[in-house]
Amino acid sequence: MRSVVVVPTYQEAENVVELLRRLRAANPDVDVLVVDDSSPDGTAGLARAAAEELGRVDVLVRPTKEGLGNAYRAGFRLVIDRGYECIVQMDADLSHDPAALPSLMAALTDGVGLVIGSRYVPGGEIPHWPLHRRALSRWGNRYTRWVLRLRVADTTSGYRVWRTATMVQAGVLDSTAIGYLSQIEAAYRVVRAGEHLAEAPIVFTDRIRGESKMSGAVIWEELSHVTWWGVRDHLVPGLRGALRRRLPPN
Repeated sequence: MRSVVVVPTYQEAENVVELLRRLRAANPDVDVLVVDDSSPDGTAGLARAAAEELGRVDVLVRPTKEGLGNAYRAGFRLVIDRGYECIVQMDADLSHDPAALPSLMAALTDGVGLVIGSRYVPGGEIPHWPLHRRALSRWGNRYTRWVLRLRVADTTSGYRVWRTATMVQAGVLDSTAIGYLSQIEAAYRVVRAGEHLAEAPIVFTDRIRGESKMSGAVIWEELSHVTWWGVRDHLVPGLRGALRRRLPPN
């Protein structure tokens, strides 16, 4: 399959060149699209210079910073228009190992439309993560699985391999999620559309350089939307069904 890696960036000047070099070394047959939100630190310029060195790398610069979800969807639309059959998404901060990509792509077997690189299946690891971050991530994933009845161990992982047809069929481009919620919503849309996903283990290495994009607003977006979807799609229909069963027949 003709494949492309979409990498959103904002203020990743310290990481983007190393990422692109490692991607090219581990995956010489894969194209790359960097989607930069006009980073003030010159990320786009460094990515363009690396593109000249490495080849098969394009850079899309958006006029303003509009969040991770919007950056991904802009990149997805572009590569879908270019006819790619397989789309990879990964972080720019080197937390996702480019050398793991071949194994993730190999898991995209017949009948599977999305492979999630998972920290929480056997073989997955998060070395050196602080206890409070590990606990927050675990709790968030468990809450999401419970509320949405979603059988996915790692709902927020951003290392993913898609069949383009599945992404389109599930309506991923119709999302309006801004932050990491876009990862949860994409997996939820896949399941709701009756498509199949799989998880494959990854080792997640926390960023060494640069600043995390996690914030209170990002956490609130996830918590509020996941709760609302659970109420809308599961609690309310369940209550309606129970009420109908209790009412006497006409």
